[in-house]
Amino acid sequence: MLDLYDKIQDASSAIRKIWGKKPHAGIILGTGLGPLVQRIEVEATIEYGDIPHFQKSTATSHRGRLVCGMLCGLPVMAMEGRFHMYEGYELKQITLPVRVMKAMGADLLVVSNACGGLNPFFKSGDIMLIDDHINLMGDNPLIGINDDRLGPRFPDMCHPYDLSLIQAALKAARKHDIVAHQGVFVAVSGPNLETRSEYRFLRMIGADVVGMSTVPEVIVAVHAGMRCVGFSVITDMCLPDALEPADVQKIIAIANDAEPRLTSLVTGVLDHEYAKLGS
Repeated sequence: MLDLYDKIQDASSAIRKIWGKKPHAGIILGTGLGPLVQRIEVEATIEYGDIPHFQKSTATSHRGRLVCGMLCGLPVMAMEGRFHMYEGYELKQITLPVRVMKAMGADLLVVSNACGGLNPFFKSGDIMLIDDHINLMGDNPLIGINDDRLGPRFPDMCHPYDLSLIQAALKAARKHDIVAHQGVFVAVSGPNLETRSEYRFLRMIGADVVGMSTVPEVIVAVHAGMRCVGFSVITDMCLPDALEPADVQKIIAIANDAEPRLTSLVTGVLDHEYAKLGS
């Protein structure tokens, strides 16, 4: 049986045969946010099924392919759809693409998700910059024997989301007159949505939004020494005293509607990165 390091090398080698550039950033696009890839000057697309050890993306609206090319003058690898714990995958499987991005040369991880809003000052369609997270998934992708080639045994998580990148995104929000908050993302396993009492609990412990992804990928990115910036699109409000049944199609529609605003913030971050390279 191949160990994790060998799986990373297999996947990286397969991608390099099709696209040989060194990516500056890896991008993970969540529910309803796939259209952002239309801004990429595409040089290669690879179905997940054609990449060794990648899983099948079964979540609604997740296209399931890797898009490689140029964005804001930088080479990028974008996952058009991710994997989730609720699909039955282990966290090491879910986060393998992040390891591959790092092995390909990426220093930066840009991650996005659709989420439920817990903060009553937010509203559907708003975007939140993640400045911290809470892991309530009941698992961690780093559990097991540590491979020192991939990262340290005990990675520090005092700043999992890069403060300078958050500021670059907020600057882009001001420039384009986009509502953008900062706050705490809490990750749960899903797939069911939470009860009213669970929403009250999540808000009580300091969460502003709740979702079923992102945190495992960021944990692995930090372990690998990557900088991270995270965007949450609030697609429904989870206020216990005014709770309504969730409508998946409405959630996807709200995420699609927010995608142009998300694109402006992501490109603002990448413009910031490009300017740093030129300075």
